[in-house]
Amino acid sequence: MAIAEAGSLLALKRRARKINRVLAEKYPYAHAELDFTNPFELVVATVLSAQTTDVLVNQVTKILFARYPNARAMAEADPAELEAILQPTGFFRAKARNVLALSTRLVDEYDGEVPGRLEDLVTLPGVGRKTANVVLGNAFGVPGITVDTHFGRLARRFGWTTSDDPVKIEFDVAELFEPRDWTMLSHRVVFHGRRVCHSRKPACGACPVASLCPSYGEGETDPVKAAKLLKYELAPGNEELLEKLLAETHRAAEIRMESQRRPG
Repeated sequence: MAIAEAGSLLALKRRARKINRVLAEKYPYAHAELDFTNPFELVVATVLSAQTTDVLVNQVTKILFARYPNARAMAEADPAELEAILQPTGFFRAKARNVLALSTRLVDEYDGEVPGRLEDLVTLPGVGRKTANVVLGNAFGVPGITVDTHFGRLARRFGWTTSDDPVKIEFDVAELFEPRDWTMLSHRVVFHGRRVCHSRKPACGACPVASLCPSYGEGETDPVKAAKLLKYELAPGNEELLEKLLAETHRAAEIRMESQRRPG
């Protein structure tokens, strides 16, 4: 590597890691937003999360896992009944086929248990690197970078990558951070993408990493106008929810679920 390239990479690493530190301070309550109690529930929920929201998946999986609590039960599910449960998530026929095939493979090859290695996970029906990294990082404690649409968008805006390919993005970002940071980095970046750095109109004027972002100015820079673009617990009127999340970070997932159950 040339000296100039080495220097540029070092500068990029320093800036990237500072962004991560700022996001850690901003979102100390960042967590996996899919609800699960074991690896099987997480891998199924992640497969179902394609082209829909985590909130909707969490509503569906509550019903799904009450009916089919493990891989053996899911593998024996009636396809029509499974499709009916999954219908709200969209693409429900394909998802039902994947969930059935996934569960059957787990029963036939892994005694009904989800394997804890990436090379095994990516062979399962409906499971790619993104899903595998979600499961490894959140159910097994194995570091992984989860590249969804939010993460990819922000990685490009932050200058961490120029690629649109999820695998290339994963490898580019992995070079900038220590493995121990990968899983939580993924949560923080996704949180930031959903709340502040939106696809169409990022709230640049209300962004905690604005001074570190090479893409500052793509969105609304006026602080007052930008604040109105914030979503979820950062949105105007949600001060009480934000205060609770900051005060009880260890209960963040539970608090989020409670807030989502409230009418309106």
